[in-house]
Amino acid sequence: MSESNSIADIDTKYIVQVKLSDKAIRLGEDVKSELKSIGMMDDKGKLKLKGVSPKMLKRMKMESVDCPVLEKEISFIPCYVCKNFNSRISGKVYCRGEPLL
Repeated sequence: MSESNSIADIDTKYIVQVKLSDKAIRLGEDVKSELKSIGMMDDKGKLKLKGVSPKMLKRMKMESVDCPVLEKEISFIPCYVCKNFNSRISGKVYCRGEPLL
């Protein structure tokens, strides 16, 4: 077992598979306002994630996960900026699984 996987396993409660869809999943208004408040989206609604290329961002918009905390399918972008997001390795998201306030 490599060191990076063992570190991810320490805080990980859930391992969730990333799913690819045919079209982008729209972000809800609550998610957009939260992204704006933390500076990851401008006033026009354009995402500005540090360290993420435009090509990868386009791909992330087409992905979704079955969130074990919210118990519903969500776009990968809210998952990526969630406090429970630990890492993403080989198409799987490592989630801490703590309750969201």
